[in-house]
Amino acid sequence: MTSFNLASLLEGTTEQHADRDAIIFGDTRLTYAQVNGAANQIANLLVSRGIQPGDKVALSCPNLPYFSLVYYGILKAGASVVPLNVLLKGREVAYHLADSDAKAFFCFQGTPELPIGAEGHAGFSETDACEHFFMITADPAAESPIEGTETMGRAMAQQPPTFETVQTDEDDTAVILYTSGTTGQPKGAELRHRNMRDNALAGADLFGASAERPDTYLCVLPLFHSFGQTVIQNGAFAFAGTVVMLPRFEAQPALDLMLREEVTFFAGVPTMYWGLLGALTPETDVSALAANLRVAAAGGSALPVEVHKDFQKKFGVTILEGYGLSETSPVASFSPYGEEPRVGSIGTPIPGVEMKLISPEPGDWSDIEDTGPDAVGEIAIKGHNIMKGYYGRPDATDESIRDGWFRSGDLGRKDEDGWYYIVDRSKDMIIRGGYNVYPREVEEVLMSHPDVSLAAVIGVPHDSHGEEIKAVLIMNEGSTTTEDEIVAWAKEQMAGYKYPRIVQFSKDLPMTATGKILKRELS
Repeated sequence: MTSFNLASLLEGTTEQHADRDAIIFGDTRLTYAQVNGAANQIANLLVSRGIQPGDKVALSCPNLPYFSLVYYGILKAGASVVPLNVLLKGREVAYHLADSDAKAFFCFQGTPELPIGAEGHAGFSETDACEHFFMITADPAAESPIEGTETMGRAMAQQPPTFETVQTDEDDTAVILYTSGTTGQPKGAELRHRNMRDNALAGADLFGASAERPDTYLCVLPLFHSFGQTVIQNGAFAFAGTVVMLPRFEAQPALDLMLREEVTFFAGVPTMYWGLLGALTPETDVSALAANLRVAAAGGSALPVEVHKDFQKKFGVTILEGYGLSETSPVASFSPYGEEPRVGSIGTPIPGVEMKLISPEPGDWSDIEDTGPDAVGEIAIKGHNIMKGYYGRPDATDESIRDGWFRSGDLGRKDEDGWYYIVDRSKDMIIRGGYNVYPREVEEVLMSHPDVSLAAVIGVPHDSHGEEIKAVLIMNEGSTTTEDEIVAWAKEQMAGYKYPRIVQFSKDLPMTATGKILKRELS
């Protein structure tokens, strides 16, 4: 047994750099000592409410300092963090809480436009096993906006700022990240403490990260997602960096923060880079932005060649592309820092990780025989970053992992120097603005509408989001429901990034002889 708790990243840096800024949000600046002390209070709170090592604790919070305080507090208590997408509706929250066996739930109050707290409490109220609900309020001293609920601020105020972190095994589950794959309900990927630690520490090799030369990271990637959580939050804390938080990506505010806080590290999905370039004006001090920026990293979907070239030209920094999944903690490959990038490539496997191409046929794990630059196969990954498995789903785990190798579901090729390229994503998965959308889940919700007989959901090209979600529906005979009414109804049933903005009614759908819908024939 090797003892290690992911919270050690925060504690180790606090010991060495207690007074250094850890988090900046607006006019709020929190040192490492303050973040560590608040996380200790959260840990004490959880223990006082009966949370045991190994229990699951859910967290729904946008990019605010509270996310990190609660995240590390849960880890310190020896529990596992279950980050939830802040866009989930009540029915979706209830599913995630029940599926993860969460015993407690920290939920930000949200805004009138995004009522995270109301949706979160609605989901909490539908579950029996989750015993504690803590509303995170913008003002820690404020009362909860939902009568009868306890606020985190008031509950933790009574707790001491010191705590002896629970010693966990490095193979214990630190985080459960939900991902659907390409079919069925979302599954929780169990990531070990060592998975998350090693992926965060890989920043030294990937980006030249160092506590002696700490970076200032602009955090626009959502922290509930693996990319933002590992590359930004955990990566920064591992190397004494400063995280500048922006709850929602907007290009102009992002540029303003990059200038004001002298940001050296930016990571985002391709649409964010597209947005930054589009927000530049003749008055923008691009030279100052370029002078500060040391690293630009991209993932989530393919980066358009023109965006890559324009950013290099205007900022003087080459965007490094990478690849990974929630199941791989997430980084599996990256364009090596300091080397000439190959536009369109996801780089090479990071240290301690292997990749290869296997047969894309389900159940066939054989390596493809032809390894030339034009050979295409499903990308398989092996290394320190591979998840423990899908929580409570041994069959799904066995389908995805064999002999340490994880099937990505993505088709790729490899050039003669070992650089990988994505040829196609999983057959049905849609990537909208960097978020994975799984058609089967959306189809099941749409078919719960009383007037919908059959649904097929596909992705169609979109200038800014990469892909937009389109639903082709066969309606029940006699239905008077309009396409716009379906869109409005779906918006109420699903998270904002999931519901279809485009709905088309059809009399039939193209199918194979076995009754499988031929989605490639839809557009």
